[in-house]
Amino acid sequence: MQQSITGSTTKLPGIGTSIFAVMSGLANECGAINLSQGFPDFECPPHLVELVAKYLREGKNQYAPMPGLPALKEEIALKTQKLYGTSYDPDKEITITSGATEAIYAAITSVVKEDDEVLIFEPAYDSYVPSILLNRGKPRYVRLEPPHYKINWEEVKKEISYRTRAIILNSPHNPTGTVLSSEDIKQLEKLVSGTDIIIISDEVYEHIIFDKIAHHSICRYPSLAGRSFVIFSFGKTYHNTGWKMGYVLAPSGLMTEFRKVFQYLQYSSCTPFQYAFADFMKDEAHYLSLPDFYQNKRDLFAQAVEASRFQLVPCHGTYFQCLDYSAISDEPDRQFAEHLTREFKIASIPISVFYHEKIDNQILRFCFAKSEETLKKAGELLCKI
Repeated sequence: MQQSITGSTTKLPGIGTSIFAVMSGLANECGAINLSQGFPDFECPPHLVELVAKYLREGKNQYAPMPGLPALKEEIALKTQKLYGTSYDPDKEITITSGATEAIYAAITSVVKEDDEVLIFEPAYDSYVPSILLNRGKPRYVRLEPPHYKINWEEVKKEISYRTRAIILNSPHNPTGTVLSSEDIKQLEKLVSGTDIIIISDEVYEHIIFDKIAHHSICRYPSLAGRSFVIFSFGKTYHNTGWKMGYVLAPSGLMTEFRKVFQYLQYSSCTPFQYAFADFMKDEAHYLSLPDFYQNKRDLFAQAVEASRFQLVPCHGTYFQCLDYSAISDEPDRQFAEHLTREFKIASIPISVFYHEKIDNQILRFCFAKSEETLKKAGELLCKI
């Protein structure tokens, strides 16, 4: 007989199974089109698969070095220099991780102590708060208001105190699709100047950005890069989320602390994948083509729902489109999302789950990293509602 965990002993009271698992499970149960969880329904580049198979056959199946394969870290350093004009030491300032969520957890764990405050912007990706709480930190919240979800820097200033240890940023932003501007960066630089505040910048959608908007990576700005963990995802870039591969950039002092945690959390990440990515990254064409590739999908989905009663929320990045359903129903968003899945066979994510107070603006998030056929079929279903 197993001992049960009560509300007084659980380390994460009030937190259950991730909404992504819940809605994907419901989609499978109902035979619905799954636009909830963020994964493509098309294949990653065939040559990348061939490279993985090649290195599997060549016996590259044992532990990689703890911080990552040197050849892959060198390719990442070259790419970062070309895109963002910043040099990172492959040996001391780059670590390969098993996905970006792991990197976020390790970054938080490496710097947040009991009662440290960590500022996050809501709606926020759902791993941030549990990671803070497990390290006995205290999340502080700044709310982003629809439909544009822009940061109110005056509100941010009110939340900063001597206890503020870190700020978590996410651009392009999941779930809303907003993107940090150059003015946002200026405000951030002013805010942290003269402080010891660490920045954790979640940039997994760095290449999935539209309308000729520039990605203002924290890497671009020396005053910020010198105090930041900057986190990226191979899975989002190369259409293979199931491989769970990512990486983090940070100055050597922060990276030393990061690796102290990482070596006991994961030790090292999948070796043949690292060899394959090291080869495949030499060709820039794939990631440079992503803005147009995904903008076409965003526009196709927008066109497919144009005749519906849903209202498009502005989307400038990520592969998620938010839709306002307030003209259709006054149901709470989670209830409405479940209703759409069961009755209309299309699954989404209710945005209220990304707020600690479950703020409900009657908005759902739909993933458009799907084939043209899937997006058109989804549009047909949504237009029937």
